[in-house]
Parts: sequence; structure tokens; C-alpha cells
Amino acid sequence: MMRAFIGLGSNLANESGDSRQILRDAIHALQALAIGEIRVSSLYSSSPMGPQDQPDYINAAAMFNTDLTPHELLDQLQSIEQDAGRVRLRRWGERTLDLDILIMDHAVQNSIDTNESPADQSKSSMLKIHDERLILPHIGILDRAFVVQPLLELDADLRINEFSLAQCAAASTKDGIHIIDGLAWAN
Repeated sequence: MMRAFIGLGSNLANESGDSRQILRDAIHALQALAIGEIRVSSLYSSSPMGPQDQPDYINAAAMFNTDLTPHELLDQLQSIEQDAGRVRLRRWGERTLDLDILIMDHAVQNSIDTNESPADQSKSSMLKIHDERLILPHIGILDRAFVVQPLLELDADLRINEFSLAQCAAASTKDGIHIIDGLAWAN
């Protein structure tokens, strides 16, 4: 079983509603891929990373256990994006729905049975993939506050390539990002 951290983003509406509703629908679709409960971060508003002539993004992160391989999960996420009427007009441009696998690691069943700290378990069990379809951990995580801050809500001990997310600059920046709704937004 794998633990998956998914980044969610939207800044365009579709026929089912605004970005908030699109992300809420995405969380419900992710439930079909999860074993057990999905945990979600707060909902954030962030300035666009790419062209500035587009609406602000609404972002969040989700964490769940799954028995899907990383590539099977990627296929399912792309299907959810398509079902939401994904529109990708330009690189780093506006999007109806963007779902990214940020990190995958081996779900720790019972940390009491090991002598490792949660941070050590996360570091040693993180998947590293670099192929034509998927790069894990996702590129640029440490530089993106709209990714780091929601991830830290889900697991404050996360490490990327032996570097603590909590110690990176994106963990504490407030420029262009703020919480717009608490943890119950997806209900």
C-alpha cells in the first residue's frame, strides 16, 4: 500500500460550478482511489505562478492510502481532470482542474514496531521516479508555497530528498498565498 500526496488546483469554472466546487468534486472522485479516509488541507488562494493575466488559483492538497501504482494513479488523476472538462490553454496558464502526484511513499502500518522517527520513515520510503510520464517527487515542490503549506498541514514531518519541507523558504512565505477556507471545505 502506498501513501499518496496530491496537489489540487483550479482557476477556471466549468458547467458544474466554480473552482471551489471543482476541487470539492475532485476530492469526492479521489475517494474512489483511496483505501480508507482522505485527509485534505485547508483551501488556499494563490497568485498564478505563470502568466499574470489570469485569475488567482485555488489550491489544496490531499493525502490518502492507495493500492494503485504511481502510473496507475497518474492515469486515474488524468481521467478525473478530463471528466472535469480540463482546459489547459497555455503553459502555467489557467486550468479548470490540475491534479498532480506530489509525493508517494510506503504507508507505514504501525510506527510503534520500528525504531525510526516518522521523518526517517518518510525519507527512507519515498518513491523516486523519473521517466517520460512521471517525476516523483514532483519537480519544484520546495519552491512553491501553494504546494508546501498545504502539504505541511497533512504531514509536518515531510522531507524531500532529505530536506525538511518545514525548513524551506516556501513554508513560511505569505506573499501571494492565503487560506480562504479551513479543513471542512471539501464536505
